[in-house]
Amino acid sequence: MILGNANITQAIPWQELILRGIQVIQISNISDEQEVEFGSQIRQQLISQRKVKLYQNRDLSNYINQIGQRLVSVSSRSDLPYTFHVVNNPEINAFATMGGFIYLNTGLIKKASNEAELASVMAHEIGHVVARHSQKQMRQQAVTQGLLSAAGLDKTKAVQLGVALALDLPYSRKDEYEADDLGLQILYDAGYAPGAMVNFMAKLGQLGGKTPTLLSTHPNGGDRAVALAQKIPRNIAFKGDGLNEQEYRYNIRALR
Repeated sequence: MILGNANITQAIPWQELILRGIQVIQISNISDEQEVEFGSQIRQQLISQRKVKLYQNRDLSNYINQIGQRLVSVSSRSDLPYTFHVVNNPEINAFATMGGFIYLNTGLIKKASNEAELASVMAHEIGHVVARHSQKQMRQQAVTQGLLSAAGLDKTKAVQLGVALALDLPYSRKDEYEADDLGLQILYDAGYAPGAMVNFMAKLGQLGGKTPTLLSTHPNGGDRAVALAQKIPRNIAFKGDGLNEQEYRYNIRALR
């Protein structure tokens, strides 16, 4: 899937790689600045290769960004310059790449009943960024595919791998549950009703017909809803912001 002859770099001393001008990085300990740079390059490739098509509406983009920044402000990695994109795609899906780049399909935005439900998905994706799951996943795949040399991973190949991982490879069940836990805390700390996360996950799990993309690449929605519900005291589940459906529909009116 990615560069079938990539193993050749393993036979070349890392000093020679540097002399040849090939930039290598150690994925396990990249700086925040490098992480954002990678996320930006992955974004450029996703768009230039037409893997994603951004939905162009200023009001909707501002609304999504407002929700996102509210969530980011209470996360443990609030120093990253998060970027939130609306993707013109009817499939129910969302994903995040390293550096705080988060993508939400129009199909997902329309499926949410209120702002708190949408915020729950966004908080989950922020959880992946907080836990650096993309870096972990990239390193594991680089080892599996023989792309990792003694010096590290070639930057160009890292970007190519990042594009493929963003679209085609699910996180592990452990990573997904961790992102759920982190996302739930972020949602609550931002002032949203935490029960909305349970409701939306259960809603996706109950859909008939084709499995939503969000669940086909994630653990079972019903199991996750149950696990989340157990973490929320009943008396606070639906106390908080974001439950007004009419207001939400007005804010996403561009998608009608």
